[in-house]
Amino acid sequence: MKKNELFTSLTDVCIEVYENFELAPHSTFKIGGKASFAAFPRDEKELFALISLAKGNELRYIIVGNASNILFESDGVDAILIFMGKMCEIEVKGEKIRCGSGFSLIALSIAAAKKSLSGLEFAYGIPGTVGGAVYMNAGAYGGEISSVLTESTCLDPETGKIITLSHDEHEFAYRKSVFQKKELIILSSEFKLQKGEKAKIEELMRENMQKRRDKQPLSFPNAGSTFKRPEGYFAGKLIEDAGLKGFCVGGAEVSEKHAGFVINKGGATSHDVLALTRTIKETVFQKFGVMLELEIIYIK
Repeated sequence: MKKNELFTSLTDVCIEVYENFELAPHSTFKIGGKASFAAFPRDEKELFALISLAKGNELRYIIVGNASNILFESDGVDAILIFMGKMCEIEVKGEKIRCGSGFSLIALSIAAAKKSLSGLEFAYGIPGTVGGAVYMNAGAYGGEISSVLTESTCLDPETGKIITLSHDEHEFAYRKSVFQKKELIILSSEFKLQKGEKAKIEELMRENMQKRRDKQPLSFPNAGSTFKRPEGYFAGKLIEDAGLKGFCVGGAEVSEKHAGFVINKGGATSHDVLALTRTIKETVFQKFGVMLELEIIYIK
């Protein structure tokens, strides 16, 4: 099937899909060329239909959440990119919250606070989706998704079956989960929180957000922490001590405000970012013998 026929097939089943989709406006890095297709499924049936059509036509599909920690290739991506933002239902029962993988992590922490539920204060300000947070075991300020998650419902794209994973089956580690090893797609997750005082919860959220504003380069496009924290070290400190603060390649720069962030100072391409991160890794390894690992995900 030709690409125009595939596009017709997708629209015929009423899935929201776009051809030759400009990626840069939909990336927190503001970097990226065009994707062959971008789709916005509303439920697991549409999601599985997308995957089936992609596989049947030997076209890659990539789940991208809301692209908050992704670097898209500036020359474009030949694939169906699946944005999960419309799978965003939420349900609160007592001290448990279940929400779709496309639900905003910031919105989830706000929803918890409104119900006087504590445990997600650390997530306030993390610009990702619930699915992305579970996939990466996102964390900040002493908290991690793994500390509050109880289970996730997933789609097996090979069989179309819906399965439920317990907390232990997520195989959480620092910025890792089973989803990085197995081809399962997160549909929704459940979190167990604790009753608390709404005023104290909101105050801690405000404090965490202020720390972000004070320490992170939020005024420039970026994809969050560029590198994972190496055991026994802090990536930003190593990069700063290597004398790389403010170092640039094209429009990509090591932030003057926080060396753990590569920012798009203006007009940066994916090639600029990749060249800069290679230089950072090589320099830090030469000076300190520590090999940094990217936390941002490059999609080409």
